[in-house]
Amino acid sequence: MKLAIYGRSFNESFNPVVQALFDRLALQTAEVFIFEAFYSYLKPRIKFSYEVKTYVNLSDMKYWPDYVVSIGGDGSMLDSVALVKNSGIPILGINTGRLGFLSNISTDDVQLAIDALVSKNYKIETRSLLELSTSTNVLGENNFALNELTIHKKDSSTMMTVRAYINNEYLNSYWADGLIVATPTGSTAYSLSCGGPIVLPDSKNFIITPIAPHNLNVRPVVIPDSAVITLKADGRSSQFLVSLDSRSEAFNSETAFTIRKAGFSVNLIQLHSQNFLTTMRHKLTWGAGKRN
Repeated sequence: MKLAIYGRSFNESFNPVVQALFDRLALQTAEVFIFEAFYSYLKPRIKFSYEVKTYVNLSDMKYWPDYVVSIGGDGSMLDSVALVKNSGIPILGINTGRLGFLSNISTDDVQLAIDALVSKNYKIETRSLLELSTSTNVLGENNFALNELTIHKKDSSTMMTVRAYINNEYLNSYWADGLIVATPTGSTAYSLSCGGPIVLPDSKNFIITPIAPHNLNVRPVVIPDSAVITLKADGRSSQFLVSLDSRSEAFNSETAFTIRKAGFSVNLIQLHSQNFLTTMRHKLTWGAGKRN
């Protein structure tokens, strides 16, 4: 079994859990590659009983890994998606962060999860992505997102206007701090915090959610992911920001954005005891009130 490990810094309280993870991999005689910057972070904290190889890009390996294991929160998972791209390599997310909708393997289930990889006793959830096209090639080849595309103002003191079109038909001009186009996976992320709806991962939708709209009667819109969305931004400022998950770039009002469903998907590993509804209830603490 060949694994590529990706991660970020974590609280010291998780050191024993991460140590147990690598000890378990040693028992399974797994071939382990660790993201170079993450390995530098781990060296003073974790004892390795076997040779560890490092990588910067998955193409550094002679053969593709069987799995990518993300250690951290949802941000680490999104970084892992950017590493995997369209390769189809399954990703397992171990949560050492906070909320963890994507990185939802708890620290209590780490050994169970590694054993599941070895025995191939897991299930795969296929998640759709969105893809961005622009005339100025903003964000280059990393033009896809698992969660959302966000256009927002760069100057905190002024509003912006985002004109939105669906299949070349005019939808609305949003006077707001910005606009989010989310996938079903991203419905529980930034869009949710801005009042957007939760949709199930296999819903085949896009969600258009304004950020702090000036008109209170403007609400999120759910459209099929077969639609093509075009966005154009304008305002007093000459520069705005566009983000794909955690990657951001500045742009000017001459840039038009075309968003469509990406031609590939991402494979997330889930234990058989997990499903989206259980994760949602747990993460949002539904049913945790005194009446229940």
